[in-house]
Amino acid sequence: MADVPAARADAPPAGADITLSPIEEKPRDPRTVLLACILTLMVFYTLYVTTEIVVPLMFALLLKLLLQPGLRALTRVWVPQPVAALAMIAVLFAMLASFGYLLSGPAEEWIGKAPQSLPRLEQHLSVLRAPFERLMSLSHKVEQIAASSPGGGSGFSISGSSLAAYLFSGTRSLVTGVGITVLMLFFLLAFGDLFMRRLVEILPSFRDKKQAVEMSREIEHNISAYLVTISVMNTLVGIATGLVMWAIGLPDPLLWGALAFALNYVIILGPLTGVFLFFGVGLLTFPTLLHALLPPAAYLCIHLIEGETVTPMLVARRFTLNPVLVMGSVIFWDWMWGIPGALVAVPLLAVFKIVCDRVRPLMAIGHFIEG
Repeated sequence: MADVPAARADAPPAGADITLSPIEEKPRDPRTVLLACILTLMVFYTLYVTTEIVVPLMFALLLKLLLQPGLRALTRVWVPQPVAALAMIAVLFAMLASFGYLLSGPAEEWIGKAPQSLPRLEQHLSVLRAPFERLMSLSHKVEQIAASSPGGGSGFSISGSSLAAYLFSGTRSLVTGVGITVLMLFFLLAFGDLFMRRLVEILPSFRDKKQAVEMSREIEHNISAYLVTISVMNTLVGIATGLVMWAIGLPDPLLWGALAFALNYVIILGPLTGVFLFFGVGLLTFPTLLHALLPPAAYLCIHLIEGETVTPMLVARRFTLNPVLVMGSVIFWDWMWGIPGALVAVPLLAVFKIVCDRVRPLMAIGHFIEG
């Protein structure tokens, strides 16, 4: 009679389900983990170096997902897909142009009357004058020490030609980025389905083809729904902010509603910036400090109602993300790409979670990202 091996102390009882949880299916070889870390660092370095190309492509992908529902609706009524793509891009630019035209007048008026409002701002902030003067005195002493050291003043001069070159370089980068975004957006809207079909065709097995199709559909469906939901909520936040600022007595409520709409796209950092901006506008507008606190307080209340109650209820139906990782993602991509990085941080994290949930070795990471 053959020897029966002794049962291990940590063995599961007879009849128990011993199927591994998806989060237990993770790589155990240290070399695999090390190679994955090296690959990740190389990818991030490449993204940092190729910022001028990658950021427009990211915006083209996000705009494609945002405009996809409208494109589908046009193609259902027998509009050719390239024509529908041009129509959606034209609608997008018409909305942006109208938005900028309506806001250019109020913004120019505020810039023009800012110098006349400075005495009122100085009066409100008179309590901070003494600490500020001490800080300036200390800064002046530090500059004197730096100037007296060998080569101390060599790095502080900015010539007019270098400033003009910097401004020209920034304008050229902006125009180039917009051109790349529009061009790629058209081809993604017009021929994105063909690209996906060809990609599926070259995959080796039926299982891989099915996984790629399911992953693509989930990303498109969830991210499109997320972007549309966030855009609608930001529009409502802008309308509410404009109405509240009009009730408070702040001039040009349309400008402040548009500002709230734009800032709400940047998670956490945008609303915080809005609080300080509305506080400054209140100081420049109202005669008393208590009255100047009303605009930032009202804006903060609107944001708390939207950001902590309404939007989470709607977005949670699609996916939930770890709040700590969301904040970390915003900070990281803001450092990597600036304001454009902060705008795309949450969609990138959501796409990464969807991919991790569909790929077995990455399921543990997807579980960690989940809120």
